Amino acid sequence: MAKIMSREAAVSLIQEGSCVWVVSSGGGINEPKYFLKGLEQSYLENGKPGNLLLCHSSGIGDKHGGGSDCFAHPGMVRKVIGSHWAWSPAMSDMAFANKMEAYILPQGVMVQLARQIAGRKPGLISHVGLKTFIDPRIEGGALNDISKAELSEVMVIGGKEYLFYKAFPVDVTIIRGTTADEDGNISMEQEGMVLESISAAQAAKNSGGIVIAQVKRLTKRGCLKPLDVKIPGVLVDAVVVDPEQKQSFITDYEPAFTGEIKLPEVPGLDTDFDVRMVVGRRAAMELRSGYCVNLGFGMPDTVAAVASREGVSDQITLSVEQGIIGGVPALGINFGLGYNPQAIIDEAYQFDWYDGGGLDIAFLSFAELDREGNVNVSKFNGRVTGVGGFINISQNAKRVVFMGTFTASGLVTSCQDGRLCIEKDGKYKKMVDQVSQISFSGSYAAMNGQEVYYVTERAVFKLTAAGVMLVEIAPGVDLQKDILDQMGFEPLISETMQVMDEKIFSDCLLGLKHRWEGN
Repeated sequence: MAKIMSREAAVSLIQEGSCVWVVSSGGGINEPKYFLKGLEQSYLENGKPGNLLLCHSSGIGDKHGGGSDCFAHPGMVRKVIGSHWAWSPAMSDMAFANKMEAYILPQGVMVQLARQIAGRKPGLISHVGLKTFIDPRIEGGALNDISKAELSEVMVIGGKEYLFYKAFPVDVTIIRGTTADEDGNISMEQEGMVLESISAAQAAKNSGGIVIAQVKRLTKRGCLKPLDVKIPGVLVDAVVVDPEQKQSFITDYEPAFTGEIKLPEVPGLDTDFDVRMVVGRRAAMELRSGYCVNLGFGMPDTVAAVASREGVSDQITLSVEQGIIGGVPALGINFGLGYNPQAIIDEAYQFDWYDGGGLDIAFLSFAELDREGNVNVSKFNGRVTGVGGFINISQNAKRVVFMGTFTASGLVTSCQDGRLCIEKDGKYKKMVDQVSQISFSGSYAAMNGQEVYYVTERAVFKLTAAGVMLVEIAPGVDLQKDILDQMGFEPLISETMQVMDEKIFSDCLLGLKHRWEGN
């Protein structure tokens, strides 16, 4: 029982100046919050441990003081490296105030880098991030003026450019599981995702560091089935028990997230016929039978709703970067989990598959689009959200469909008789001359022959070698007044520009099942 200890005892194992890697996901999913709150309390009461380097591959937190916000105190951290920052607003504010060094790396890069650190490799060689703000020739992933570290460098191998992401030692890895036995073996039967837990744990141990695990319950030695053990006890130094541990910030335990049961009907699918659904209906027309699909956070969830209503969900495979394959991705705060999944795999292997072109199509949101086809999702309106798995997914899916409304903040639309009526345009133009930050490089995509579309409620654009081309316009809108006058650049206009299908603007079936059966 030596590994089973109080939260305070486990916190005392973390030394000043340590590199701490927290394995978790946004919305409190898989978050070892009980332990992190103990760590925060120790610093506030004793000033220890401080001067930490915090790493998190996914966005972590719940916007209510959890996740990396537990570290958001002056002097507690000297540097933070994370893929996504929106879940921890206090830490984001500290970064903007130059109170510590702050960096973004792609989510897939971070989980794969953990695996390289575990193997004592010098780093990770990847094409992911080239020509985006992660590229050291652009911003190097730095979030503020004091962030000068070079986390990557450009390499040329076989005549092709790659980014080399440098390895570094991990002193402490903090993970979460469901059950621990007396030897520290950890299972995750109620977690809903595995993430990079094994890679990050191995990275710490092979760096001479320690692994601390928070679990919900304990069992006797020898009671866990070997195939159920996700983190072997040989890697675990301390186990802290939180019997009140929840699956996420809003969910105590949903057995359909783990495969314990299969729900006959998935809850929460958005069926409101509004502007979001109009965009989702047009985007869903890019689906094909047999496709393996990734749905990003936000508006792309409407694609799952359309597929369900059209009766074609069983002909596609939805996936989420955290390791979910099959089923239907959960929405909102529970994004990253999935109802009725077919499989839940380690996150690093999911990104191996994604990076190699395993996705037939990806549906992703966008905040800004410019004339070169560049997309910004990471920095706008004076805040940094980060990218999560966006760069890995958008650079490697065979086809990419970016989804969003044409303008933002105050847009009011309606649909009448298969036509779109724009009653009031939004305050902010999303089609700009130059994006604030390059999260997706149009030129890189065009160079690689990637098929890219930008779908809005009133127009559809396609990426070409010469730039962004308008290829479809909604029935009922005026080309000059409603589209060109609302853009910060003049797009190319297809000589064969078409009018979008009127069915998109009516609350009726699109007929996807019939079309697929006809093919």
